[in-house]
Amino acid sequence: MSFFSNLFGGSKKNAAPTASEAIQKLRETEEMLMKKQDFLEKKISSEIMTAKQNCSKNKRAAIQALKRKKRYEKQLQQIDGTLSTIEMQREALESANTNTTVLQTMKNAADALKAAHQHMDVDQVHDMMDDIAEQQDVAKEISDAISNPVAFGQDVDEDELEKELEDLEQEALDQELLNVEGTDTLPEVPTATVEPVAPAKKTKAKDAEDDDVLKQLQDWAT
Repeated sequence: MSFFSNLFGGSKKNAAPTASEAIQKLRETEEMLMKKQDFLEKKISSEIMTAKQNCSKNKRAAIQALKRKKRYEKQLQQIDGTLSTIEMQREALESANTNTTVLQTMKNAADALKAAHQHMDVDQVHDMMDDIAEQQDVAKEISDAISNPVAFGQDVDEDELEKELEDLEQEALDQELLNVEGTDTLPEVPTATVEPVAPAKKTKAKDAEDDDVLKQLQDWAT
């Protein structure tokens, strides 16, 4: 137990870092591991090139290059797994940090709302609203009283005015009926042109008779 205590700085507990600090550390670690990835990938490419160059001339050197390539690939695989774990841990911390911020904001809003309602009483609010409604009714009655011209001697009977208006309407209706009944409807003037009727032609017998009469008159005259 003492070994682990000495190894990790004794039994004294250090204060836990905040979520923001932990997230920043994880990001720095991610950047360091990604640089390590780039370095290993370059080393792997270099060892492959060495193996190709010595595969026919120096078989031993080519085999050693391939062994180093295998070690680099194993390290690279480990770094890929570590990066995946760190990424998931960072995302979880970021989500927790967001939730903490949201909850703190909601708590602050609740405290502000509570403080705003601290000096308010529901019964007092209802009483105040009743007073407002009552005063509005009073104001309406005052406005109605001011706008009503009773003080200016308007004592005309409304029923009498209604009766007089009905008599006038009936008189106008009767006059219209009389005008309609007294109007004579004249026949329409024909528009077609009347052709003069030609006298009937005399018959032959009538013509002969007229000739005889005319001849006798001439003889008598001579």
